[in-house]
Amino acid sequence: MFAYIVKRILYFIPTLFVISLMAFGLSKCTPIDPCDPPDGDINSKSGFLNYEKEYQRRSELFGLTGPSFYFDITSKAYPDTLHRIIQRGHRENWESLVAQYGNWDEIAKYKTAISETYLKLYEIPDSVGKSDIKKIRRELNFLNTNSKEKVVSSKLNVISNIYDKNILLQKHLKKEVTQLKQSYQNIKDKATPLQLYIPTIHWNGFENQYHRWASNFITGNFGVSYNSFRPVESEIKDAIFWTFMMMTLAIIVAYLVAIPLGVFSAKNRGLRFDKIVTVLLFILYSIPSFWLATMMVVFFTTPEYGAWTNIFPSIGLGNLSSTAPFWGRFWETASHLILPVLCISYSSLAFISRQMKGGVMNVIQQDYIRTAKAKGLSENKVIWKHAFRNSLFPIITLFASVFPAALAGSVVIEVIFNIPGMGSLTVNAIMNNDYAVVFAVLMIASVMTMVGILVSDILYTKADPRVSFN
Repeated sequence: MFAYIVKRILYFIPTLFVISLMAFGLSKCTPIDPCDPPDGDINSKSGFLNYEKEYQRRSELFGLTGPSFYFDITSKAYPDTLHRIIQRGHRENWESLVAQYGNWDEIAKYKTAISETYLKLYEIPDSVGKSDIKKIRRELNFLNTNSKEKVVSSKLNVISNIYDKNILLQKHLKKEVTQLKQSYQNIKDKATPLQLYIPTIHWNGFENQYHRWASNFITGNFGVSYNSFRPVESEIKDAIFWTFMMMTLAIIVAYLVAIPLGVFSAKNRGLRFDKIVTVLLFILYSIPSFWLATMMVVFFTTPEYGAWTNIFPSIGLGNLSSTAPFWGRFWETASHLILPVLCISYSSLAFISRQMKGGVMNVIQQDYIRTAKAKGLSENKVIWKHAFRNSLFPIITLFASVFPAALAGSVVIEVIFNIPGMGSLTVNAIMNNDYAVVFAVLMIASVMTMVGILVSDILYTKADPRVSFN
């Protein structure tokens, strides 16, 4: 068995690698820039420098500095130093300009001209024309994030008009404005589009974002939350306890009820018991979990519809402090988990029982079952000793999904009952664009799925001696 487990783990490595590439690639496609400081003050030179310093700090904190991958497959027009442009919007703008004209040397001069003009504006006194300086600064910001020729030409014309109308401003910005317009004109005049068709590979080494992210994940470091700035593993640790407890209870309830129910339905197939159970399970399986959860909150947690309806406590996990007696906190929390556990387990109960019934019905038609009956064994002994064990294959297969489900939780149920578990954590992370948490949960769920498959394979051999690891 040890050799089999090692072999399967070796198979898991390329699978996990592909999943990690997909997760990392999706993280690069997110529409928000987590490094952009909110309410950055760029109206003063100190504010502008503080903004860039904070952007740099956030980039390093979130692991977004350096090249993205071990290598880049690109064209000869692109330099291997674009990753040094920290600000995401600016970097994408220069990449777009390279894609249009191909001549990075001239584009770099244009980029430098924008930066020099921007910094020069902070040295000009407000008496020269404060409003004009603000307008030029605004247009320069557009130039840093726009590459379309019509837009760039329009912005440069606006800067030229402001410059031409302000005589005092001309004394301070003559060199910068001239260089700015000339550098952009050189981009168009000295374009080298043919370089865009010459493929090249840039090797970035191991100091790249993906390598750091994957290495940290293996060691249990899932990064830093974009919103709370807390380590992602601490946020997951806070949430996974409640999800794991709730899902474990739901799984135990579902299996303890579903397996005997499925066996008895198969044993009494075609009889009234089987028909009643089939109808009830079909109804249960058809009820949406969010609707049932909402109805339970409405009708079983408040006295609004009668004193008898105020059976369970309201949503949440209770209000007892951590200093309260242990058993007091235990019963308080347990009473709040009853309804969520029922809402999670009922649909699984219906599905598992139907699978169990189908497995038993398939097994009891086998020759060895008829032989056991011919020997005079009681029906209960035939079912539970001979048929039951060999009908567990569908249930074991379903067990593979238990691990990721126990981790990911039920998003709808946790949100409705206000349970601070993994489901709620994931929803909040998506709503707040906290993709560090989202992709950490995705990777952990992938690992747990593979572990579940491995455990299922091992259980197959325990359920049926005819199945071997070979």
